[in-house]
Amino acid sequence: MNTLVCIEPGHFAYEQRPAPAVPAGYALVRIRRVGICGTDLHAYEGKQPFFNYPRVLGHELAGELVDTGGAPGFERGEAVTFIPYFGCGTCIACRAGLPNCCTHIKVCGVHIDGGLTELLAVPATALVHGQGLSYDELALIEPLAIGAHGVSRAAVRPGEFVLVVGAGPIGLGVMEFARIAGGRVIALDLNAQRLAFCREKLGVEYTVEAQAANLMEQLHGITGGDMPTVVIDATGSQKAIESAFQYLAHGGRYVLVGLQKGEISFSHPEFHKREATLLSSRNATRADFEHVIASMQAGHVDPTTYITHRVPFGQVQAEFASWLDPKTGVIKAMVEMP
Repeated sequence: MNTLVCIEPGHFAYEQRPAPAVPAGYALVRIRRVGICGTDLHAYEGKQPFFNYPRVLGHELAGELVDTGGAPGFERGEAVTFIPYFGCGTCIACRAGLPNCCTHIKVCGVHIDGGLTELLAVPATALVHGQGLSYDELALIEPLAIGAHGVSRAAVRPGEFVLVVGAGPIGLGVMEFARIAGGRVIALDLNAQRLAFCREKLGVEYTVEAQAANLMEQLHGITGGDMPTVVIDATGSQKAIESAFQYLAHGGRYVLVGLQKGEISFSHPEFHKREATLLSSRNATRADFEHVIASMQAGHVDPTTYITHRVPFGQVQAEFASWLDPKTGVIKAMVEMP
């Protein structure tokens, strides 16, 4: 089967590989769609933590179920997605119902090979019914679930201001689910084109350019002098993460959805006087996936809005590097598998 492998940073190669073995308790999925996300881009650049090469990328996946692996209620031929974070089931996090931060987690396309291939074997327990959604929609459940999980971690309340730093695909998902939770969303990004997308496509109430000289004044004005009670980073940029501490209201919550490789630093006195809360948000849970599906079905979210680029599998190697350039205007690239 044809497989695209990231051999090392900046270098892809197509390889012919045998069909995967399907151990007991595993299902076999014929991949139909692969969404390209920041994790894939960072891996290609060599900036992704917890990563080794060579690696088959791809964890935003949708496909046709070839073998159910004994999963109850599933049928061969149905459209599915799956939760691509495979927990051990026995560690302290798994025992607490938090397999998204399992101590021995294996994330598809990060720790183990992912979906830029024709067939993929996955734990049958990870399968998620398609529920009538299209392959495009199913492939976008995972990134939206990342956003939904970050909003859940922040415990967003109706009417409060939520500053989302970063208007990439994950940040857009954060904005959508902050809005669904009743938050008043403020989008912050360097890219004016992406901020325009937030206003025009998602109906985001407030947008602010990160390099604006009067940035703090704008945030004061929007929030009536209070500053946002929730700040959520979706950039994975050390500079952006550290800068955003100053935007947080007293008593506020700061959630790090974005991930970068180094350490972060901030003023302890400034953080302490706010009695602020700092949280990380890793991956997503089945409850987040279900929330996303229900939101799609209710018409609260239209994930296909995010797809700006579409490419057949055979052209991914040639086009992938271009998606790193903000000038291409890419929000979400979707790979169509044969």
